[in-house]
Amino acid sequence: MSFPKKGKFFPKENGYNGTGGHQTNGCFVEEIASALKRSLGDSRAGVKTVAAWTGANEKTVKNWFSGTYGPSGAHLIALSRHSDEVLGTFLAMAGREDLMVAIKLAAAEDAISDLLDAVRQLGGDGQTDQDS
Repeated sequence: MSFPKKGKFFPKENGYNGTGGHQTNGCFVEEIASALKRSLGDSRAGVKTVAAWTGANEKTVKNWFSGTYGPSGAHLIALSRHSDEVLGTFLAMAGREDLMVAIKLAAAEDAISDLLDAVRQLGGDGQTDQDS
């Protein structure tokens, strides 16, 4: 059985561009590339770091940094696990900025708690004696 002369390619609105490649959502690709550059800079060290985080080939990661292609779902999860910039960008593109605010608030609460513990340890003996 063979394909008819017309109809063996997916329509362009489904993401196929008719030239053997797939169209990518430029906004997604560009936003992730920008987030990676903000997070790690546009250097070879950044590429190596992202490759280690995701297990992806360095050439693939270079394509993410350049905005030629975007990461797959599994790679996007790994990037979000390690980079707050990528996570924030992803949540903003999903229209869920409120979740990023909640994440930042939880991090601020943790930092304040750690700071209070450090202050208590510095003045620990002196204040305990005065309170007794």
